[in-house]
Amino acid sequence: MTVFHLRTHRSQPAPAAPTILLDWFTSGEGSTIQVRESLTADLVPPAQAMDFLRFSAAVYCADRLMPRPATWTRTMELEFAVRDVKAWRAVAAELSAALSFLSGDKWRLAPMPSTELSHRKAILRREVDAVCLFSGGLDSLAGAVDLLAEGKKVCLVAHYEGGQAPKVQLHVARLLARRFGADHVVLRRLFLRPSAAAARQTRPLPDTREPSMRSRSLLFLAAGLVVAAGYGGNVPLFIPENGFIGINVPLTLARSGSLSTRTTHPHFMAEIGAQASRLRISNPIVNPYRVLTKGEILATSRDREAIVALARETLSCAHPEAPRYAKRPQGNCGYCLPCLIRRAALHHVGLDNPNDYSFDALREVGELAGDRGSDLRALVRSLSRQARPVDILRNGPVPPADLKEFAAVYERGRHEMLTWMHAANPSSHVRDQLPTS
Repeated sequence: MTVFHLRTHRSQPAPAAPTILLDWFTSGEGSTIQVRESLTADLVPPAQAMDFLRFSAAVYCADRLMPRPATWTRTMELEFAVRDVKAWRAVAAELSAALSFLSGDKWRLAPMPSTELSHRKAILRREVDAVCLFSGGLDSLAGAVDLLAEGKKVCLVAHYEGGQAPKVQLHVARLLARRFGADHVVLRRLFLRPSAAAARQTRPLPDTREPSMRSRSLLFLAAGLVVAAGYGGNVPLFIPENGFIGINVPLTLARSGSLSTRTTHPHFMAEIGAQASRLRISNPIVNPYRVLTKGEILATSRDREAIVALARETLSCAHPEAPRYAKRPQGNCGYCLPCLIRRAALHHVGLDNPNDYSFDALREVGELAGDRGSDLRALVRSLSRQARPVDILRNGPVPPADLKEFAAVYERGRHEMLTWMHAANPSSHVRDQLPTS
């Protein structure tokens, strides 16, 4: 078991070995978390929301710092300082269970009393009607467009740690501001990641990094909540994510359990929402697309012209830097599962263009014979099997009242994928394996 300890300010003593110390400092060679707090620079969020963000950041960094064994599951203990230790201890067991569901690990959470007393004073407060998570992907674009088309003032909240994402987030946010008015669009971004190993760290971090990042959704949600709470306890946080990827039925048995991501799985969302409420974070958490396919989100947009104009500017890819190894342009790779779902959704509204991707997965099968083609092969095999209502439970429990709706969105999502594949002039190798749409 690896023990992690989050220290949020310098007055806290360093814990005894064998912990890895995670310091919430913004700079310096001794820092163990690289973070810029421009996210809340002109806001004064409630203490409980700031503690939730720091806790989530510690979970994320711990997740990144401990490589997975061949058996996948790790055992980790996280000690973290909070100001209302009684409230946090009351929810620790439920949060541990939610984290275990999200990442597939065994978590033990140990809230400790913090000596931190006060927040900085606000410099500026700019009111908004809603906060919306903004990854720079297609669903987050649709969520922002729908809110802005209603005349709302929207704060877009993004997380990044390098790569293509920050450039895309800033570019798309500027295009939205140009279209809907700069006074209606605010962009707040959190740069946060584990620091590189350095000799001056209290206990130098390991050089390796775990790539799976199952806990990133918790950090992203916490970033949105702290901003929403900073604007006011009634400001809603929108998490725009389609229902097909929300339940994320594993494509193969080998991807079952936490091997398939549970980023916005309804069970995880319900558990985190319940515990945030118990911690007196009152902001409503809303996913308006929880029972829609990605294509349906685009088809029902409140501003279709905005979707047509901006969709190709977004980045939905799982690994947008990877194409450079094949000496192709970086961006949407075209062969990962998010890219395949994206193409099917855009086909649903007549906007699919294979030239917008590094690879045309359905036609360049020879180029995707190895790891690059694994998602396409798994998807084709999955679509060749008859869907069953029980499939939606393979990645976790679904609220009983929502079973029919999620089973229906799963069926419609599969149909959306098949319709695109048949229409996109696939190679004979792919076409011969596909069932009729």
